Amino acid sequence: MNKKIRALLKQHNSDKTRLMDMLWDIQNQQGYISEEAVASLAEGLNMSCDDVRETLSFYHFFKDRPFGEHKIYLCNTVIAKMGNYDEVRAALEQEIGTSFGHVDDSGMFGLGDANCIGLSDQEPAMMVDQVVFTDLTAEKVQDIIKQLKQGKTAVEIANPDGVDSKDIAYVNAMVAENIRTESNVMFKADRDYKAILQTCLNQLPEEIITTITEANLRGRGGAGFPTGLKWKMGRDAEGEEKYVICNADEGEPGTFKDRVLLSHSPKDVLLGMIIAAHAIGSRHGIIYLRCEYWYLKDYLQQQIQDFRDDGLLGAQILGADFEFDIRIQMGAGAYICGDETALIESCEGKRGTPRVKPPYPIQQGYLGMPTSVNNVETLVNASRIIEEGSAWYTAMGTDESSGTRLLSVSGDCDKPGIYEIEWGMSLNAVLQMVGANSAKAVQISGPAGDCLSVAKEGEREFCYSDLSCNGSLMVFDESRDLLNIVRDFMEFFAEESCGICTPCRAGGVDLLHKVERIIDGRGCQQDLDEVINWSKLLKGTSRCGLGTASPNPILATLEKFPEIYQQKLVKQKGPLLPSFDMEKAMSAHDLAYKNLVQEDAE
Repeated sequence: MNKKIRALLKQHNSDKTRLMDMLWDIQNQQGYISEEAVASLAEGLNMSCDDVRETLSFYHFFKDRPFGEHKIYLCNTVIAKMGNYDEVRAALEQEIGTSFGHVDDSGMFGLGDANCIGLSDQEPAMMVDQVVFTDLTAEKVQDIIKQLKQGKTAVEIANPDGVDSKDIAYVNAMVAENIRTESNVMFKADRDYKAILQTCLNQLPEEIITTITEANLRGRGGAGFPTGLKWKMGRDAEGEEKYVICNADEGEPGTFKDRVLLSHSPKDVLLGMIIAAHAIGSRHGIIYLRCEYWYLKDYLQQQIQDFRDDGLLGAQILGADFEFDIRIQMGAGAYICGDETALIESCEGKRGTPRVKPPYPIQQGYLGMPTSVNNVETLVNASRIIEEGSAWYTAMGTDESSGTRLLSVSGDCDKPGIYEIEWGMSLNAVLQMVGANSAKAVQISGPAGDCLSVAKEGEREFCYSDLSCNGSLMVFDESRDLLNIVRDFMEFFAEESCGICTPCRAGGVDLLHKVERIIDGRGCQQDLDEVINWSKLLKGTSRCGLGTASPNPILATLEKFPEIYQQKLVKQKGPLLPSFDMEKAMSAHDLAYKNLVQEDAE
């Protein structure tokens, strides 16, 4: 067995649930994960090679063969494509000397696509060896590739002053914060974390849960489940251990609020996790951090260590009979891991395949134990509620939707970035605030959400009874082709399906083909009728939220903007659909006939 892998196994106590960490360690050391490494891991973990490959092959950023000394991934979201994406893409291919999906002849560069890297407010953007570069132009690309060829690392290029990666200045050297509003709840400076946590620990867990319940805090990841109820269920659940997981895998295109909270309010997030742990009786916390945010890892590790040094994490926290600590689990590129059960599978070192529910994670989650999975923003809210009280929180928002909501705004507006609004604000008011003066359509909650007609729905309100929203808001003006945007979203869903269930695996591809057929002018009314029927099938039979949400881009635009489909349809003439290509079909017959005749002649 390879000595380095033997040391790696020892470091992780040959714990197969830490397989993701071991795969990352190997790839970071060797550039890729070889068959030899797979065999050594399998031997050391008492697994089959196929078991290791099952995890390895699932994630976008794990490589089982060399993919260049420098791995470059250009983000290809629809927002990126609204800018100078094409010239950036062309510049990368020209400067590197290869096309996307390949390695250049020298083996120095691997060039690939990334579906979303959480930077929609400053695209085009790319990752180079886990370092990000934003607001790209062809000239910037030329300069970056030139410096890489001269021997500089991506870190040296992005961080020329050599700022320590544990410092916020390191993050700021790469990424603009773009916090556009004065915040009521988020991003509060100079918080006394010891005093807040002492207040928490002076109360019984049941009192903490009551405060969160009275504040009517609901999950900010999109589902809006009552946080107090989740914590109560976790408190009541039976288990030798209980776990708190912070879901920082925001892979929904157009969403980047959690990235900004993690970089500019990290200790608020940690404090929220500690409060949740006290409430449910947990000793173990995990931050599941998407690997696209690797540049935040060292910084977050330092924030965790600061809390340990201050006695806010570890054994006997603030002298109380309370033990809790937090580790970071890196993802490896899988949108589906935003689903809490898929995320738990990934934390256990497996493919990110969603589990069948029930049981729910709060009953049987990580390692089969009760697990509270909470979004980054939810945890920050919880920490502020414990500090200020439930009455302070419910004074903001509406009767049914307390507090505030962070919005990640991108697209056709003057001021993309992060906005904190009180629940109850109208769509028109938000658009005016962000400088979207000619908006035609707004996609909320990413591709999985809803497409809104500004002309018809501008007075709708952000609240749980109307526009609940997961935080993503993408703006499109009159110049945008909505059908092409729909096609882009459907490509995203087809690419990101975990493949475990047939409705999603096959249905998503079929719906994409229908959209492409309509765009190409080969669709008829029957195609639209089939889209609606197939969408019902996906929504009713898919295993998880990805499958049930994947038809949304088509269904929403069909309802709000039916004209974009109708003007593309052609009328069916005779028994054959317009999509049927007679010449193509007959050419295959002619080829077969010629081959048979030739065989007979011989």
